Amino acid sequence: MKVEFAPLSVPLQRRLQTASVVQWVFSFLALAQCCTVAFIALFFTRFWLVSALYAAWWFIDREKPSKGGRRIRSIRNSIVWRYMRDYFPITLVKTAELDPRQNYLMGFHPHGVLAAGAFLNFCTEASGFSTLFPGITPHLMMLSLWFRIPFFRDYLMSGGLVSSDKESASYVLQKPEGGNMLAIIVGGAQEALDARPGSCTLLLKNRKGFVRLAIKHGTPLVPIFSFGENDLFEQVRNPKGSWLRQLQHRLQQIMGISLPLFHARGIFQYSFGLVPYRRPICTVGKSFLGTPARCWPRSAWPNWGRGTVHGLCHPPARLEHLAREHKLWWARNVLAKEHPQLLTCHTGLGLWLGLMMELKSSGLRWESPRANTATPSPLWDAANPSPSATQ
Repeated sequence: MKVEFAPLSVPLQRRLQTASVVQWVFSFLALAQCCTVAFIALFFTRFWLVSALYAAWWFIDREKPSKGGRRIRSIRNSIVWRYMRDYFPITLVKTAELDPRQNYLMGFHPHGVLAAGAFLNFCTEASGFSTLFPGITPHLMMLSLWFRIPFFRDYLMSGGLVSSDKESASYVLQKPEGGNMLAIIVGGAQEALDARPGSCTLLLKNRKGFVRLAIKHGTPLVPIFSFGENDLFEQVRNPKGSWLRQLQHRLQQIMGISLPLFHARGIFQYSFGLVPYRRPICTVGKSFLGTPARCWPRSAWPNWGRGTVHGLCHPPARLEHLAREHKLWWARNVLAKEHPQLLTCHTGLGLWLGLMMELKSSGLRWESPRANTATPSPLWDAANPSPSATQ
């Protein structure tokens, strides 16, 4: 295999962007293990008191991940995240205001391999979330497993991550004065097994708990789609039914996390490694085009059939209009040049995604015959004049 090395003349700014992404990938893949080892190792040194005191604090603070977490403003505003934003780059699109007197439940699609768009937009201020939506406090749900790891749990909560259980979600959404936003990656870790450039497979079947949660609290549902999320990494071929896919599903059932075998580029070369490609991500929400999908309280339900999504949100005709409007907006600004083949997809996602695809009970899938194009889109061209994967 021919290895393509990075030129020595790469500007310092780009080196810093790469370094910021490397530390993020490290924190995602290895920081939890390092924190566990450090916590245990300290007990066998003269600094054993550090671990002992932390263990006592951990016990007292054990419910905090389910009580809204504990964000640290300086960490959310760190310059590291701005360098990471510019690496791809990542853009958060706003087309309407969100009422700070209202709580919101957002369903994020797709998961991608490492959920870079969800993390940067909702767990940092790199994309300017608080400036775009003043008075709204974002929270992103993460597997409860990670909040059981010493030191690492505090790092996660500092960005606004909370535990992915019903109690945690209810705590955020029942704030009486409003102003909370809870983001859920609906497809979860299992969806990461299908994340690869040029295609998007969304896992929606039997994923209706978030809708019930919105109904329980009378919270508006806001579908979010992060375009380009699946283009950051290649993944070892693992079609359904293959031995690799079966092994990955089995490990997920045991450990609760999926293990996609992904690869992209390296730090000083562009041929292999675990550093994501420099490919743009643009995160858009359908509610930003108008009123979010409002869920009726349970007392107001008519006699809807079990599992019916069409009866959960009002009014269907208006949401269909938003779906068409969003598809046309996105097609006009991005897809027409970046992914023209996607415009042939069936549209009309009845009442949930409403972005540019049709929601089906068995899931949703589109295939692109090419992973990237040579012609950049107008929207992304302004932010990154040369969005090559090898830059």
